[in-house]
Amino acid sequence: MGGPSRGGDSAGPSAGASTRTPAAPSAGATGESPSGSATGSSASPASCAAGHAEVTVSPGDAVVRRLCVRPGTVVSLVLLPRPDDKRWTAVRSSAPALVLASGWRADADGTAHASLRCAGTRGGTADVTASAKAPDVAGAARVVLTLHVSVVPYTTQG
Repeated sequence: MGGPSRGGDSAGPSAGASTRTPAAPSAGATGESPSGSATGSSASPASCAAGHAEVTVSPGDAVVRRLCVRPGTVVSLVLLPRPDDKRWTAVRSSAPALVLASGWRADADGTAHASLRCAGTRGGTADVTASAKAPDVAGAARVVLTLHVSVVPYTTQG
């Protein structure tokens, strides 16, 4: 699987998304424990990624994932080549005002990259979907990955 080096891919959560967050080295950015066991839909705000996070999706990973981030976080989404003949075609956000998908790039080897920029002050949730289809088959691409992004604002004192 040639391509750019993605340090830390093997230390990701068991749900299939590798996550690196320099701002929170002791906990995964997906609301999961550092050992990688899933905690369900409840994400502790203390374990949310801040600043920058990287999510890598490998073949055979779960098709639905959860990611907890702080406002202003930029998530680098790396979609590794699929084993079937389908290619990644696009990434879309259900709430672009909260999580904006930009910087889409598909490499010749089948790896795709996108940047997810989270709102700077707002909190909420958005579903980011990635679609794929065989290049020589007519018809629309199908959603093959859903990333539930929760933007959790910092608490204020007073």
